Amino acid sequence: MPLDIQAVRGILPRGGTILGSSRTNPIKIEGGVDRIKDNLAAGGVDALIAIGGEDTLGVARQLFDRGVRVVGVPKTIDNDLSGTDYTFGFDTAVNIATEAIDRLHTTAESHHRALICEVMGRHAGWIALHAGMAGGANVILIPEKPFDIDRVCEYVESRFRTRYSPIIVVAEGAHPVEGQMALQAGELDSFGHVRLGGIGEVLAKEIEKRTGKEARTTVLGHIQRGGTPTAFDRVLATRFGLQAIDAVHAGDFGTMVALRGTDIVRVGLDEATSELKTVPVSRYEEAEVFFG
Repeated sequence: MPLDIQAVRGILPRGGTILGSSRTNPIKIEGGVDRIKDNLAAGGVDALIAIGGEDTLGVARQLFDRGVRVVGVPKTIDNDLSGTDYTFGFDTAVNIATEAIDRLHTTAESHHRALICEVMGRHAGWIALHAGMAGGANVILIPEKPFDIDRVCEYVESRFRTRYSPIIVVAEGAHPVEGQMALQAGELDSFGHVRLGGIGEVLAKEIEKRTGKEARTTVLGHIQRGGTPTAFDRVLATRFGLQAIDAVHAGDFGTMVALRGTDIVRVGLDEATSELKTVPVSRYEEAEVFFG
């Protein structure tokens, strides 16, 4: 259907997608790419603008390699795409997580418990890092740096000694030094990812066992993905959209629009999806100053 002004009126403050798109991986479906080409031709579509993260733009790159005219737009709450300083969706997720942490502080102080907030982040801990720092967390655990549970418990006890209750922010993909990982289920999705979850509960049990202090877990899950986008994300998405249309008009396919500083530039889809943008050691060391 044509997306004229009337069809898209009022979507600016809405999160998610109005297109009804899914996480189906067309590369894994027999004849999937040919069906895409046929559908684009039948619909009179000159170019495909793929809006998404690592999985979506990885497929977009493969489609481009197979003759589909594609331009990418980086949209993921994980902020883990190479080639762009920020993806849209990330700022909104961080603000939602930060508000949740702010509310947890009240409960932690009232009940004198260690409270653990589990946020999204399979391989990259950007949400945990930003929300943890903004929310004044006492410990932040991310996938990029395996944690020492004894050290975590030391931070917890140190916080209790100052008559304050600790807040621990943990990314779902965080794991202890021993390499153990708490999995909610072992099945894989169509992109080959194991479904994660449960590290917060594992931490809570270990903290209670080792410190004798009561610990509770809040898993934000898909709450981080919904609701009204922040002003930053609305502006960034709008600028990305404008530049994506310019790339299509210029015939500059196989590229992704990206934010570099305050400028929107174009980078190759190969560069954008070649590796994940993870949290550097220096950024985590900044956060560690405030642990305990």
